[in-house]
Amino acid sequence: MSALFEPITLRELIIPNRVWMTPMCQYSAEPEGPLAGAPRDWHFAHYAARATGGTGLILTEATAVAPEGRISPYDLGLWNDTQLEAFRRITRFLTTQGTVPGIQLSHGGRKASTDRPWKGGAPVGPDAHGWQPLAPSAVAFDERHPVPTELTTDQIAEVTDRFAAAARRALAAGFEVVEVHGAHGYLINEFLSPHSNHRTDAYGGSYENRTRFALEVVDAVREVWPADKPVFFRISATDWLDEGGWTPDDTVRFARDLHDHGVDLLDVSTGGNAAGVSIPTGPGYQVPFAARVKAETPLSVGAVGLITEAGQAQKILVNGEADAVLLGRELLRNPSWARQAARELGAEVRVPDQYHRSV
Repeated sequence: MSALFEPITLRELIIPNRVWMTPMCQYSAEPEGPLAGAPRDWHFAHYAARATGGTGLILTEATAVAPEGRISPYDLGLWNDTQLEAFRRITRFLTTQGTVPGIQLSHGGRKASTDRPWKGGAPVGPDAHGWQPLAPSAVAFDERHPVPTELTTDQIAEVTDRFAAAARRALAAGFEVVEVHGAHGYLINEFLSPHSNHRTDAYGGSYENRTRFALEVVDAVREVWPADKPVFFRISATDWLDEGGWTPDDTVRFARDLHDHGVDLLDVSTGGNAAGVSIPTGPGYQVPFAARVKAETPLSVGAVGLITEAGQAQKILVNGEADAVLLGRELLRNPSWARQAARELGAEVRVPDQYHRSV
């Protein structure tokens, strides 16, 4: 059997293959009103297509734990029961296709309240469904973004509680995996990095202080998430800064801390917290960061970043650089990438009965 199509067991959850869908915002939810943040027909069709295409695990887009945690007013959320019920339709269908439904819980921090990318992606104010962003420090992401409001310690505790409440709803909605979003310059990443965290209290300064909020969120989620189901954490392994930022060494150290706090897999990405940096993109450009975490820590690891070919994905697993690959753009281009890859590698993947003629 191809390594790409071997099942993987995390805690007591069996994921049927190692082809996973990374979270990708669709900017397609209602921005206001009783259905704000709830998945719609677009989201159902989007995820359902990748499930029928053989994807082993699907992680929803960054799903905000509070209204002000949305990256844009058009993002998904899980802060109320209306959203919970809307997600059930998706998880129910994914499960019938043999795909494991997972959810990424997020808070946008200082990069929240922005417009949809095809509208320019600029920050928006109250006249366009926006709000004042929150952050660990009153430091803007770049010259386009407003200076955010610095969170008080009481507000930090409230956000932590919001993550736990969203995890409870995710479980009730039928999700089997929960991922805490600590990457790409959003709130948790902002606390981790000295580039964006200028606090002088218990949540800033030293490594131990800057990682405190992230570990408190993980602890709160792990407490409400069943012991037999895995918790993931997505990290930006580097800010791509020469100095003054989060580093790969920090990531390895933090991965060990996350393991001690009950995280089962580190979803390793990079960047997003510092504007104007130079990133040497290319096929598999983030895989070495995942490989280092896998080699130096007890955590299972997911690799991301311009993984497009079946042979490329297979090699990452065979070489022991990661335990699974997460595809983004390639699954947008080809919802049935897993089925195509299985054919190329001489493996098998579940095909819906209705599509038997395509086998």
